[in-house]
Amino acid sequence: MGAYLIRRLLLIVPTLWAIITINFLIVQIAPGGPVDQAIANIEFGQTTGMPGAAGEGSSHGRSSLNAQPGEGQYRGSRGLDPEVIAEITKRYGFDKPLHERYFTMLWNYARFDFGDSLFRSSSVVQLIKESLPVSITLGLWSTLIIYLVSIPLGIKKAVRNGSAFDLWSSTLIIVGYAIPSFLFGIVLIVLFAGGSYLDWFPLRGLVSTQFDSLPWYGKVTDYLWHICLPVLANVIGGFATLTMLTKNSFLDEIRKQYVVTARAKGLDEKKILYRHVFRNAMLLVIAGFPAMFIGMFFTSSMLIEVMFNLNGLGLLGYDAMLQRDYPVMFGTLYIFTLIGLLLNVLSDITYTLVDPRIDFEGRQ
Repeated sequence: MGAYLIRRLLLIVPTLWAIITINFLIVQIAPGGPVDQAIANIEFGQTTGMPGAAGEGSSHGRSSLNAQPGEGQYRGSRGLDPEVIAEITKRYGFDKPLHERYFTMLWNYARFDFGDSLFRSSSVVQLIKESLPVSITLGLWSTLIIYLVSIPLGIKKAVRNGSAFDLWSSTLIIVGYAIPSFLFGIVLIVLFAGGSYLDWFPLRGLVSTQFDSLPWYGKVTDYLWHICLPVLANVIGGFATLTMLTKNSFLDEIRKQYVVTARAKGLDEKKILYRHVFRNAMLLVIAGFPAMFIGMFFTSSMLIEVMFNLNGLGLLGYDAMLQRDYPVMFGTLYIFTLIGLLLNVLSDITYTLVDPRIDFEGRQ
């Protein structure tokens, strides 16, 4: 197992390199980069924070803002002083050749040095540190609730397969699966966050402004009070897949010969279910944990973060993509990929903990 884990960990390096390289090359040919946006701000009179832009032609709003791949100049620069354009280009690091920027980025990322944001007065690492707790909170609570509900529900559905309970519970979770999380979030806001009816829950932030002055039990209550609606909106569509996977896994194991033999020997039904069937049936469920956690951690929570004004990692990456804030884009992508790869390795370790008979070393 040790040699297998070492190989898996070593494979993380080329995987990260490939993903970062592909995305680096893609953004180089995408129009509307940070230099274009800076030029647009100057031409339309938004000169705040732009070097050498004071008093520069706010009337130059007629030029196109399309970047020419492979060139150092931009069409949007035609109405501005070339010195201003050169200063802006140097500020964002685009005065250097493509290969030099690429290798500098690889060297910095190997040291977890993601640089500074182009449009925020903060380093990328600091922005990620500030945003990560929100995403971790949403991801962990959502995944925990889904597993705590779906696994017992799936087991009960397998035991009572074909009963009235099985039918109506399947109907409920399928309806929940069909409801988009953002739509359910809107319903929760309208009903319980002061939208049109009740004003029971806060609409923004992870904690209250007076959080630091509260006692420990007040902090716990305040935290749970703020996170309640976002987590509910995030988990609404997550029960169906895991519940049905658990049910089908248990049904498949219950019908096997070793279960029939155990029953013939007079073993208690609960011992058969939870000591023998559970170990084998849970392998498929464990295999889906990384994908579910990553989905909850990054993808599903992004719209929830926007709706409930939670400054999480998904929202940070989305805003960076809109602003063409390349250091933040690549920094969040790097963290996303690294966490996903490590979770897949953790999934393999969990396999062996659940069933020691699994031997990854013996796989060809």
